[in-house]
Amino acid sequence: MQLEQHGIKSISIIGGTGKEGKGLAYRWAKAGYRILIGSRQIEKAAAAAEEVTSKLLNMPVEIFGMLNEDAASTGDLAVLTVPFSAHSQMLEALKGHLQGKILIDVTVPLVPPRITRVQMPPAGSATQEAQGILGPDVQVVAAFQNISYDNLLSDEPVECDVLVCGGNKESRKIVLDLVAAAGLTGWDAGPVENSVVVEGLTSILLGLNKQYDARAAGIRITGLPRD
Repeated sequence: MQLEQHGIKSISIIGGTGKEGKGLAYRWAKAGYRILIGSRQIEKAAAAAEEVTSKLLNMPVEIFGMLNEDAASTGDLAVLTVPFSAHSQMLEALKGHLQGKILIDVTVPLVPPRITRVQMPPAGSATQEAQGILGPDVQVVAAFQNISYDNLLSDEPVECDVLVCGGNKESRKIVLDLVAAAGLTGWDAGPVENSVVVEGLTSILLGLNKQYDARAAGIRITGLPRD
């Protein structure tokens, strides 16, 4: 358990009513963190919080639904799990609430209908777009783009690894500890420019799922010690 390590007790999941957000909420709540699920509608946030809580009935968890702005202001660290179509607008709205914090950006620039084709934005990646909008006082770190929500909501061992890039070395270390708290294996994948590859892999994995009639294709790093 990584509870309170680095001074982080609460995690805000912005736009956390979707499957990916609820999967991360489930994993971190089980690890002992206070979870704040954000939404544009308080009713949706409360419903998502209740749903995740119901999966952990035998544990003393703290999961709350809030408006996105309140969640972003309240949490020690924020996580963004919104579709790319809402990415820049959401960041502009929350810019003032995120200053001085770490933001884990889970967004992937998927552009329907061709979501199995890599399509990066003008900034280079969603993570680079976020860093440009939020400015230097926010450490934007890319992570969890290649993990299926099916794996996050499962209690079975997860064979997929998490590549973490962006921010500075210290912020990546904090995110890697949160990856471990979620029961996953993470790797420091370097600076924000490398998020282009991490985000682009998602389209490839979605294509593999489609081609092989699967649901949770992922990646696994080999040739390195896995302690």
